[in-house]
Amino acid sequence: MVVEKFDIADPLRTQLILKENHLRPQKSLGQNFLCTPQVLNQIIASAQLTATDIVLEIGPGIGGLTQQLAKSAAQVFAFEIDQRLLPILKTNLANYPNITLLNVDFLKLDLQQFWQQNRLTDRQVKVVANLPYYITTPILLKLLAAPVPLQQLVLMMQK
Repeated sequence: MVVEKFDIADPLRTQLILKENHLRPQKSLGQNFLCTPQVLNQIIASAQLTATDIVLEIGPGIGGLTQQLAKSAAQVFAFEIDQRLLPILKTNLANYPNITLLNVDFLKLDLQQFWQQNRLTDRQVKVVANLPYYITTPILLKLLAAPVPLQQLVLMMQK
């Protein structure tokens, strides 16, 4: 995967999106928007996505990683707790019909119910996320204890 100059995760585009939307990362949510192409490439390569994979992304931010996931996976479910980011995500990711944005606190999500509602029982599901440090342990524990079959976890933990 090569990050193009107009991809969301391009450092200049990220800055422009934040400036246009009068946004600053919320420290209370541990937000850091991924805009380092080398790191993004490593995450995508580690996920080894196929055209049939379903991806759960926790905390898409402004959509840099989400956009790259959508280029390779069949479906991306992106869980964003920060309501301020939803309009930005909808705009930035409008060209990707395989992305479903959900304004949900992932830690409060009933994964088994989500699985059933989205008919994921016989699908290859991977979790790919750039997680804030302070919430990494609860999310990791939730995923490891999940009563659903996860094929792979690719988690970047922010410092």
